[in-house]
Amino acid sequence: MPQYDFDLFTIGAGSGGVAASRRAGSYGARVGICEDSRIGGTCVIRGCVPKKLLVYGSSFADAFVDSAAYGWSVGEVSFNWGKLIANKNKEIDRLEGIYRKLLKDSNCALFEARGRIVDPHTIEVGGKRVTAANILVATGAWPELPKIPGIEHAITSNEALDLTTLPKRIVIVGGGYIAVEFAGIFAGVGAEVTELIRADEILRGFDEDIRSNLAIEMKQRGIKIMARQHVAEIKKTPAGFLLRLESGATLEADCVMYATGRNPKSRNIGLEEVGVTLNAKGAIQVDEGSRTAVSNIYAIGDVTDRLNLTPVAIAEGRALAETLFNNNPMTISLENVASAIFTQPPAATVGMTERAAREKGFAVDIYRTRFRPMKHTLSGREERIMMKLVVDRASDRVLGCHMVGPDAPEIIQSLGVAITCGATKKQFDRTMAVHPTSAEEFVTLRDKVPEPKAVAAE
Repeated sequence: MPQYDFDLFTIGAGSGGVAASRRAGSYGARVGICEDSRIGGTCVIRGCVPKKLLVYGSSFADAFVDSAAYGWSVGEVSFNWGKLIANKNKEIDRLEGIYRKLLKDSNCALFEARGRIVDPHTIEVGGKRVTAANILVATGAWPELPKIPGIEHAITSNEALDLTTLPKRIVIVGGGYIAVEFAGIFAGVGAEVTELIRADEILRGFDEDIRSNLAIEMKQRGIKIMARQHVAEIKKTPAGFLLRLESGATLEADCVMYATGRNPKSRNIGLEEVGVTLNAKGAIQVDEGSRTAVSNIYAIGDVTDRLNLTPVAIAEGRALAETLFNNNPMTISLENVASAIFTQPPAATVGMTERAAREKGFAVDIYRTRFRPMKHTLSGREERIMMKLVVDRASDRVLGCHMVGPDAPEIIQSLGVAITCGATKKQFDRTMAVHPTSAEEFVTLRDKVPEPKAVAAE
């Protein structure tokens, strides 16, 4: 008789948990997985996928306007928010069904209930206890809300994806990628959008040229960005909501959305009781192999707060399954992971920012361009593409690629291969361009940006 009911039991059926469980199941492991919400997790149910569908929906506004210069007479157009949400929900239902089938086909036993660790080999789930040789925690993260008067009137990105009616005026609090993405969505479908940020610029942690250039494009689309602002109180009024800011200013809105951060979902599932270490934010502390302080308990994805991206969670999960059940020890690198911001226009990045490279001691050459895309030479839209390379002067290796503009995520994904392979600027220069495209600018950049005065003086 087996010592345990399962070889692996996964708590959380999001992208990372499902990937690990399926891969383990394919190698013959006996796998159980539990989820107390919908199958698919943040990315499929309340994150990347539904958000991008809304981005697609809002982007048609540009297409209708721009088409006139290309000979099209579109006529009167109208937008139905309810129809977009309904169609988005149908697609999410379809994807959830696929996730369920994938688990079933991989011989993973699904428990639709909350899981709690009782001891290093026992999980309580749905009123019963099961045992496992190994436990994987993949519970993700959840939006964080500050403790201010009236915060109960605010929504998060979770609820924003399911609003039954489109607000005419929305205030979005936060300057990260979720905030700027939703600002673009709501502005694109006609809402009046005000974004309140605590810093001087949006997108802390991204390259400065992405931050400044994207802010310019957002403002040109009518999004009002108010820097160095803190909300003191939210009040419900007959006309909607009144926000009182610490600066003394007030704002009126029909909807208030907070996107000020997410916290790992690690509390009250028995982790600390069995010896798993959490940091002050609640992130599970793991080694490079995703192992916690308890030797047979592992954690992957957003609950570890390392690099909170869906492909990273999937890669971590698959690497763990390879290690435990295929005699193929694996770890993944968190360096040079490409990422995108699905704003309008979108932005994308891979590798080091200019600031990070300089702080790490690299003497860098910067190549940067800003130009109007060919499409808008006829449409007349005042939109600019920004492209940037950060190059190590000593080795000529390209340390980072950054872009704001149409198709940025698709272009940067390909450049991620080059950065991972250690490509040099000379190799970029030797690559033949595809003309006419925007992407060709990355292999035709020739002129270095002058050194910042502060750096040149050193």
